[in-house]
Amino acid sequence: MIPQAVPVPHTSRRRHRPAAVFAALDLGTNNCRLLVAHPAGAGFRVVDSFSRIVRLGEGLQGSGVLAEAAMDRAIEALQACRDRLDRWTGCTIRAVATQACRQARNCPAFLERVRDEVGLRLDIIAPQEEARLAVQSCGPLLDRGCRRALLFDIGGGSTELAWVRLDGPGGPELIGYDSLPLGVVTLSERHAATAFTAGGYVAMVAETHALLHEFERAHHITDELRRGGVQAIGTSGTVTTLAGVAMKLARYRRPLVDGTILDAATAADALAQLRAMGAAGLRAHPCVGPERTPFVLPGCAIFDAIRTRWPLPQVTVADRGLREGILLQLMRQRRPDEPRSPHPAPVHRTTPVPA
Repeated sequence: MIPQAVPVPHTSRRRHRPAAVFAALDLGTNNCRLLVAHPAGAGFRVVDSFSRIVRLGEGLQGSGVLAEAAMDRAIEALQACRDRLDRWTGCTIRAVATQACRQARNCPAFLERVRDEVGLRLDIIAPQEEARLAVQSCGPLLDRGCRRALLFDIGGGSTELAWVRLDGPGGPELIGYDSLPLGVVTLSERHAATAFTAGGYVAMVAETHALLHEFERAHHITDELRRGGVQAIGTSGTVTTLAGVAMKLARYRRPLVDGTILDAATAADALAQLRAMGAAGLRAHPCVGPERTPFVLPGCAIFDAIRTRWPLPQVTVADRGLREGILLQLMRQRRPDEPRSPHPAPVHRTTPVPA
């Protein structure tokens, strides 16, 4: 968990010399993502980014280990990230891995290979830290007029739930979290033959719905919703895709999506549209594409289970999450004497980041 200073070879052709540069790398079950940023006021400005689907968790549910081909894809993507990092002098990086590496028996050997071949150290973070970082990154989207927030992040190998107190004296406080052992990769593999059928979709919704019982029992979210003052925030490719479809975007545009609000009827209509497209339609859709097609309906099923378990009147869409939280954390560690606002600053980008 110690931030890593990445040395830059003297032969690097490009030199960038801002006052300080920070990077957050997230190796998930399905994607490898990188953000590079420098501080801007109380927030930061993103100056470089990278995102690639690597399917690290492919076959993990059945075998319990990371497959050789999956590790090769991840190594290739991590090397591409390292090549980008080598453009920046004195960059402080934190690189993390999540559910696939938490679960795989051969993860230690994979981490050693990453160190030897790429020169990066990956921290395997616990679900609680994942939830805290997501809450931190979504700070600007939290409604201070609400009492509670339900934040959910639909990942590749797991789905993170966070229950947040908003009306406390110290700002947003994480008061409950859970990590459901399924995500878009998990469901896509488990229901590969039926995911695009009506029965298969219903089965995926039911499987997810059953896993939400313990979180409801612990926090009585249904009762809190009846009282009012509860905000729901969704952060994941699934939720941003739903927003893109609802907004009829010709191509995905983060500034239009991040922070938008989907009411219940609009979300239901977007879900119906995606289900009706079929595999061919999803591959051709500008907010989906061929690589993400197998994972869209599993993600929709998880979203559907959450919205039916807890009848949410609306959901705030967040195109931000783990990496943004890591960047804020790194920058605040570098500036320990500065006063910390309970309301994190907005995230600004100067380069596009794929959904």
